[in-house]
Amino acid sequence: MKLWGGRFENKPAELFERFSESLSFDRELFAVDIAGSKAYARALARVGILTAAECEELLAGLDAVLQDPPPTDAHDEDIHTYVIRKLGERTPLAAKIHTGRSRNEQVSLDLRLWLRGAIDRIRARLTALLSAWLALAERYPDAIIPGYTHLRRAQAVLWPHYCLAYFEMFARDQERLEEARRRVSVLPLGSGALAGSGFPLDREALAAELGFATISRNSLDVSGDRDFALDFLHAANLIMLHLSRWAEDWICYSSEEFGWLELGDSVTSGSSLMPQKKNPDSLELIRGKSGRTFGAYLGLLTVLKGLPMTYNRDLQEDKEPLFDIAQTLERSLELARLVIDTAALRPEVARAAVESSWVVATDLAEELARRGLPFHKAHHLAGRLVLYSLQRNLAPSDWTAESLAAFDPAFTPEFLRLMNPAEGLKSREIPGGTGPRSVARALEEARQRLAAWGP
Repeated sequence: MKLWGGRFENKPAELFERFSESLSFDRELFAVDIAGSKAYARALARVGILTAAECEELLAGLDAVLQDPPPTDAHDEDIHTYVIRKLGERTPLAAKIHTGRSRNEQVSLDLRLWLRGAIDRIRARLTALLSAWLALAERYPDAIIPGYTHLRRAQAVLWPHYCLAYFEMFARDQERLEEARRRVSVLPLGSGALAGSGFPLDREALAAELGFATISRNSLDVSGDRDFALDFLHAANLIMLHLSRWAEDWICYSSEEFGWLELGDSVTSGSSLMPQKKNPDSLELIRGKSGRTFGAYLGLLTVLKGLPMTYNRDLQEDKEPLFDIAQTLERSLELARLVIDTAALRPEVARAAVESSWVVATDLAEELARRGLPFHKAHHLAGRLVLYSLQRNLAPSDWTAESLAAFDPAFTPEFLRLMNPAEGLKSREIPGGTGPRSVARALEEARQRLAAWGP
């Protein structure tokens, strides 16, 4: 069954039909296609195209079709054709359902309805991940770990401060998804193929019934618009980027070379040859999935870049990357939460890494600056102390007040306390810093923000 054909003398070639079919993947739109058609049937009844009885018959038919999803061996052109065919088997009124409606706007509507639901599911997964980060932060409230630049130990930070860094990343992702959902929530129905419907449909009523925030303003624009899909893909790719960065962090930190993070058995695997191995496969898979999603995003950008106004069949290529990225993202977020929930910090190992290195050097330089020494000179003096210590295999804890003063009189006895990394943290109480009070405030604020996003 075709939704067109009167203008043609001959059937499409079988090769062309195989090449152009989309039911194999757009069956994902089955439920939302029926929801859109039900709303449209009511709109037709409001303008007198359907009687109340006809509308009820169509609605009942569509409800029945909903219980009959397309089998794998269905040969319809697309999901819209399948639904109309199955509806026609139940009522001759199926021929009226497309009055004033184009498949162009129907495709756009279905995609927006489906994507809205996908975004809501992903936002729920993301909220759960944010909650897991806060729980992990609160599990080790006083732990001190090395902070890194260039993957070299740089300064000491509180473990909750580190967790909050990822909370901020994923909180921005939550905000981007909110914005993407707002852009999705625009009703295209009533736009026709490109020029607007020839029937006085109440578009505002349709939007309200289908839960859209507003209606599209221009029928030409909305016919070929997939900006909303790109908005979602951009937000999704940034989430995958952040997941990939986190995965790299934890792959490193859980290795023998770092050793201060332990991954749960439930998210790791062994080696078929080497009995001692505990591999971070879950994190490597998440990291790998980011390449897949980046490629899909670029693919759709390339499809759209040269399309003339308005609808073109190239737009059939929008669905598979959307479906794939949404599913990949959902699964990645779910697995990421499990990894976080089952991870264990080794505070004593992390603390030992802090104390055996010279992450206190900045604290020393800043204290010298507070006492009046120009910072560049303070920086140089602290650097000389570090070099002297490294040449003699001295850790900060090996110094005494007397040996510090002997090295340079600028290091008065009060400087000895700064050889303890926990003391330096206390100077970083500026908002956004790793000072204990600042971090406590940030955690409380994060809890409040998380509560606003729901359970």
